[in-house]
Amino acid sequence: MPVIRFVREGRDVECYPGENLREVALREGLELYGLKGKLGNCGGCGQCITCFVEVVGESSPGSLSARTAVEERKLLRRPQQWRLACQTLVQHSVLVLTRPQAGLADAEARIAAAKAEPLPAGPTAWPIEESEIESAADELPQGQDLEARAPEQPGGGESTTADEEA
Repeated sequence: MPVIRFVREGRDVECYPGENLREVALREGLELYGLKGKLGNCGGCGQCITCFVEVVGESSPGSLSARTAVEERKLLRRPQQWRLACQTLVQHSVLVLTRPQAGLADAEARIAAAKAEPLPAGPTAWPIEESEIESAADELPQGQDLEARAPEQPGGGESTTADEEA
């Protein structure tokens, strides 16, 4: 599963293949926008270009989805490694620099350190919240465990046969 290494923030964030880069950054509380973007971003529609990021030394080709037509148009005069986070889907682990237009005092050293450290493998399964496990266990008959539970029938009712109805 992919891991996004946010170079400016010095954080590794786990995500799942196909997750939107902007949504992952916002979910993790990372500062994706500068002042202008905070005041007037488009909410992820690709129209304001305030969520652009720089892909730093893509670890493998295909780490991110291909540039969309919106990105091609909006980032026409920008460096090729810049992407709109709202238009980008993460497929494999990648290094990202948020707000590349803002200065970063020790940018070269941070980028070199981020590249030198291998990216972790990331999660191997979708997370299951403790509350989900507890509620599922509460619904089970006495003496039955979660793995032995049979799938429910469509419509929520129990299945019946013609012999049972007669």
